[in-house]
Amino acid sequence: QLQLVESGGGLVEPGGSLRLSCAASGFTLDAYAIGWFRQAPGKEREGVSCISISTNYADSVKGRFTISRDNAKNTVYLQMNSLKPDDTAVYYCAAGLRLPNCRLRFNDYRYWGQGTQVTVSS
Repeated sequence: QLQLVESGGGLVEPGGSLRLSCAASGFTLDAYAIGWFRQAPGKEREGVSCISISTNYADSVKGRFTISRDNAKNTVYLQMNSLKPDDTAVYYCAAGLRLPNCRLRFNDYRYWGQGTQVTVSS
């Protein structure tokens, strides 16, 4: 059974950091493009970052977030620095077709995790 499990969310003060993990079971992450998406209350789900052969970032997180992959652990990470209250959302990871240049489009991704809450507040 293909499964993605996110972890690492929590409550952090503005300016702080968190590292989210996306662990896969039942398939090899390296064979897929992996995306991170987020959804804040009352807002649509938006793409944050993705990794396949290359990486891609939303303008709102460039320079603050870094996506990486550890093939030995079958896990993708999202390092989030300089967090802002606007980053508060449920963060989801997803797996999709491994195109050379991944895209932050919801429909590109077939398998989704259950999400992890990130709250940035003082």
